[in-house]
Amino acid sequence: MKKFSFSNLLPTLFIGTFLVLAAKTAMSFPYKYWQPTGNNKIQPSDAGKSTLIKNVWIVDGTGATPVFGAVRIQGNKILAVGNLTPVAGETVIDGRQQYLTPGFIDSHSHHFGSLKKEPQGIAMTNQGITTVLIGQDGDSYPMDTLQSFFSKNKVAVNVASYTGHSSLREKIMGRNNVFRAASLTEINKMKKALATDLQKGSFGLSTGLEYESAFYSSKEEVIALAQVAADFKRGYISHIRSEDIQLKDAIDEIIEIGKRTGIPVKLSHIKIANKKDWGKAGMVIQTLDSARKAGIDITADVYPYTFWNSTLRVLFPDKKFTSLKSAELATQQLFDPEESVLVRFAPNPSYAGKTIAAIAKEREESTPATLIQLIKMAEAYKKANPGAGSVEALAGKSMLEADVIDFMQWEHANFCSDGAAGGHPRGYGAFTRILGKYIREQKILSLSNAIYKMTGLTAKHLQIEKRGVIAAGNFADLVLLNPDIVEDHATIENSKALSTGIKMVWVNGEMVYQNQIATNLFPGVLIRKSLLK
Repeated sequence: MKKFSFSNLLPTLFIGTFLVLAAKTAMSFPYKYWQPTGNNKIQPSDAGKSTLIKNVWIVDGTGATPVFGAVRIQGNKILAVGNLTPVAGETVIDGRQQYLTPGFIDSHSHHFGSLKKEPQGIAMTNQGITTVLIGQDGDSYPMDTLQSFFSKNKVAVNVASYTGHSSLREKIMGRNNVFRAASLTEINKMKKALATDLQKGSFGLSTGLEYESAFYSSKEEVIALAQVAADFKRGYISHIRSEDIQLKDAIDEIIEIGKRTGIPVKLSHIKIANKKDWGKAGMVIQTLDSARKAGIDITADVYPYTFWNSTLRVLFPDKKFTSLKSAELATQQLFDPEESVLVRFAPNPSYAGKTIAAIAKEREESTPATLIQLIKMAEAYKKANPGAGSVEALAGKSMLEADVIDFMQWEHANFCSDGAAGGHPRGYGAFTRILGKYIREQKILSLSNAIYKMTGLTAKHLQIEKRGVIAAGNFADLVLLNPDIVEDHATIENSKALSTGIKMVWVNGEMVYQNQIATNLFPGVLIRKSLLK
């Protein structure tokens, strides 16, 4: 018999230890188990046309746990995802163990107006946005106009649009004749115009019922138009009729629209803007969940700020702009004059950047009186300068942070900016603010869930196909980011400050943004809904 020796066991122990360590390593790096998805076979003639983004944590937009691996893109599509290795001749980008996500989809955007002057779209790409949904709050361009724009201009981001209720009203009723309910004849003309736009690729009907151009419309008028969207299997998105003292009635109205038409309905930039109702986000969510249990497909989008950006006139729910009583209600319940800043005021540009309270003090008036006078001045200026466009805007402090967080956490709410290229900081920093302040610092959601609410969930809500999820065959809209440092820097004082932590952005397979610099590539497209076959 051979004599026992410890040294004889060394090879066996070494091999056993190696296998245990290898198993542990495999468990800590899930990509080791990945089977590549998609077409991983590159022909020699195609190798130079593909790009491999390797060494990244993939947050795929479904809410799933991040997985380590690589993504191969070719042309405007994702070719394969998984544990991929470079092939000869292809471009290789080392992600340095940062996070690769789908491009963010902004479900409520006003950025289109800046794209002709700034086609790089850096207001969007610096925060990871690759697709914007415009035509919001009832105000839209006809699809023919958008198609003409894209035939003559190249831009860096994708654009899709709703058809605006107010725009239909102004077209059919006349711009100065919308302060009443539409007649049956006018409604029928609007239905026809809406159907034409839907045929040309509009994503549905949008309303801005709190604004004067639509405020006087009847519920039946809105439902009649929403039914046209239903006929095309499109959606309905609404800045509801009240976000403050009549919030309950306004929510009941959008629920009824969903119930009677059977189409998905989305509540734009959900908020509670009445101080008396602060802290009741949970009750609002219960109402929405009850509607969903009854079969109504109601969702919402939300932005990460406690102040909005709009006209001074929305502070008067009864539209009595010269009433001191109405002005007092506004200053006491509907916004905080000490923290609300006039960001634009054409009649007196020196007021811009000042709070309403500061302007009142400067004018030696009460705050309610000043509010009335500012509206009178703006109205007179607009009459004297009919082509001036928007002459005033207020960043109004009206929300409670706890309510904002509750709405952000609601499982059927996706994220949006409601932004434009300047004014409110949300135009440059909404999505990076969520990732920095609310996810990394406050941990209100997991990173995967937050990305889902910026991508896959948004695409689902809006019926956008082949975007919002990293998967073979989908369009290559991608963001490489560092979650440890991603942060917004835009403020009211410096609303165009760029975010940090967004390293690279691809739109339709082309890199449009890298390290705070636009690449001057313009692969953006007009996304249109196809007619049902």
